[in-house]
Amino acid sequence: MQRFTLALIFTAALAAGCSSAPVADAPTDTANAPAEVAANAPTEAPAEAAAETIFVEDGVAIRGAAPVAYFTEGNYVPGTADFIHEWAGATWQFASAENRDAFVADPDAYAPEYGGFCAWAVSQVYTAEVDPNAWKIVDGKLYLNFNDSIQARWERDIPGNIA
Repeated sequence: MQRFTLALIFTAALAAGCSSAPVADAPTDTANAPAEVAANAPTEAPAEAAAETIFVEDGVAIRGAAPVAYFTEGNYVPGTADFIHEWAGATWQFASAENRDAFVADPDAYAPEYGGFCAWAVSQVYTAEVDPNAWKIVDGKLYLNFNDSIQARWERDIPGNIA
C-alpha cells in the first residue's frame, strides 16, 4: 500500500503540472513548502517518477540511519557500513547484524513510510529530504521529517497528514 500510495502522490503531482525536482530521483514541488524546506530542494525535474523511490544520498538510504533501531531502541541510531543490506535500489545501514537480519526478514515492517522522504512534505504533495532525528512511529510505521519544526507541523494533524 505504501508504494502504491507514493506512486499515486507522485503521479498526481506531475499530472497537476507541479514544478518538480529530484531528491534521489523523486519529484519535489516546493511551491507551498516552508522556506526552510524550499531552500534545500534541488531544481531539476526528473523524466518520470518511480514508484520504488527511496530517499538516498550517495546510494545510502535515509542518511545512514538504522531503521530497525527506531523500533528496538526507541531512538535514532546511526547505522554502519559493517552491517548493510541492498533493498529497493538503496543500501540500508544497520547498527548490528541482528537488526540487519530483522530488516532482511521483513523490510516492509521497518522501512520508513513514503520511501523515507519527509512525511509532512509528502502530505503536501511534494518530497523533501529528512533529518533522521525528526521521527515518529505511528501505528507501527516509521515516519521521518525534514527537521524538528516540520515534525511539529506534521504532528498537529497526524491522521490527516497520513491520509
